[in-house]
Amino acid sequence: MKISTTIGFDGDPQRLVQQAKDFESAGVDLLWGAEIYGYDLVSTLAYVAANTERVELMTGIIPLYSRSPALIAQTAATLDALSDGRFVLGLGTSGPQVIEGWHGVPFEKPMARTRDTIDICRKVWSGDKVTHDGKAYSLPYDGGTGLGKPLKFMNRPPVRDIPISIASIGPKNVELTAEVADIWQTIHFVPDRFEQVWGEALKTGLAKRDPEKKPLEIIAGQFVAIGKGDHIQEARNAARGLIGFYVGGMGAKTKNFYNDLFKRYGWEEEAEEIQDLFLSGKRMEAFAAVPEEYIDLSALIGDEGFVRERIQVFKEVGVTHLNVSPIGPDPLKQIEMIKAWSE
Repeated sequence: MKISTTIGFDGDPQRLVQQAKDFESAGVDLLWGAEIYGYDLVSTLAYVAANTERVELMTGIIPLYSRSPALIAQTAATLDALSDGRFVLGLGTSGPQVIEGWHGVPFEKPMARTRDTIDICRKVWSGDKVTHDGKAYSLPYDGGTGLGKPLKFMNRPPVRDIPISIASIGPKNVELTAEVADIWQTIHFVPDRFEQVWGEALKTGLAKRDPEKKPLEIIAGQFVAIGKGDHIQEARNAARGLIGFYVGGMGAKTKNFYNDLFKRYGWEEEAEEIQDLFLSGKRMEAFAAVPEEYIDLSALIGDEGFVRERIQVFKEVGVTHLNVSPIGPDPLKQIEMIKAWSE
């Protein structure tokens, strides 16, 4: 298993570079960041690319509705060139709150938009003239002046198809991911309930996958805290707060993808309680309602023996990139330990 972790830009470029270099030195194989409505992720990763040598860099995610497919393809080709072939294009739909509230475009046809964007990206990277007749996009656009014509990437195209990762949690999205993506980026992953939640969708998608494609890779994991001390409880609180925020507040009462996921895991009553508390302004009570079992199964928090056992559980269900967010007095040492155990 490879090791991945997140990196974020807080406005201090020196701190960003030092963090990236430290992670690279500790053995992290893949760094990825998120883009919501703060600093943009593309500029951040370009800066990180210029200040690292080995580690792979991934957008986790570029929201599909924020850019045209052709621009996404151009951006990926640029980052891949700047990083000397170390870039992974991570895509996702995000959700209606961000897409309609921040980008001001309708959250519609998410499945079609995902498939069309991936198809167009790969056509752009081929170096040929791009035409596409999809359910969400047509190139050239067929509803405008009529002056559009097929164009091709005017610089040197990438020497390979840039790996594409899709962040997905809904059954149909996961099915599409298994069919067309190189990597599946999960969130709030519980390996022990992997089969009951994801098994059918993955099986259906893989059955439609091009047999010449490499096997689907999987990114999954969460907080890490090894040993004894105050950092153990700190990590459990962080895990509780993260899932509580997503299940309780990342979406409306009637449309919250993460709440739906928590229910599919089997915590139906808990999901309802967390959401009701969160939306009524009782955030701490919502976080406290997160079941201890979820934290035990999803995070790597405990003594060395427990953490090593749990790493094997992730590996056994097919996780290829163990994503870690270390908490404690020496996070880099914890990464080094996880790296050694994962191998």
